[in-house]
Amino acid sequence: MNKIIQSLVKELVQIEVSGKKILKGVLIDLGTDLMVIFNGTDYLYIPIHHVHSFRAIQKNEFEKIVPTESSSNQFERYSEDLTLKTALHQATGKYSEIYLIDDQPLHGCITQVMADYFEFYSPVYKTMYISTNHLKWLIPYVSNEGPYRLDSTYVKPLVQAPLENTFNAQIEKFKFKMGVFNIGGSKSHVGKIINVEKQIVELEKAREIKNFLNINHLKTFHEV
Repeated sequence: MNKIIQSLVKELVQIEVSGKKILKGVLIDLGTDLMVIFNGTDYLYIPIHHVHSFRAIQKNEFEKIVPTESSSNQFERYSEDLTLKTALHQATGKYSEIYLIDDQPLHGCITQVMADYFEFYSPVYKTMYISTNHLKWLIPYVSNEGPYRLDSTYVKPLVQAPLENTFNAQIEKFKFKMGVFNIGGSKSHVGKIINVEKQIVELEKAREIKNFLNINHLKTFHEV
């Protein structure tokens, strides 16, 4: 546990994460690779990998009234060190909001956690595969109500297919199938996967134009 960050536990903090996003709240907990803040409404699990800077702030710099003593962490701690991996495992089967790309949060349910990615079921995009390295923060739902007030059959898959251990290997299973990388927006890629070799994905677009993508920069994938 980082002693520099630990000195700010129970203090109001401002955190800048990747994408120049500013998050504010009480620093509730700290793990080897994870910070947890409470913003007065939600618990935010923030991988330290995406933290660019942070500082203590005064109450007048925060628009919400936030207690410096929160009732508890959203997840129980089964070991002394809280990690991103354990948080993802504890979030499995529960409704969550996750942030990866700009201002496009994904709502749904983590269904399986693998070595460097996790499977996420979204009522919008259905089954998705998300690189853990690109997860900016995770917000577990406080209530058990599903996203969009949908019935659980729309939010959680009935059948879970076996997964490969790594993101690369899982993407390779979709050779010659259509898919979308990085969901919507200017950085999304739509096409048929032709080949996957090490960190390169060969993707054929609509008019036989081929793109070669570095899998290390791909955040999400879902089949269409």
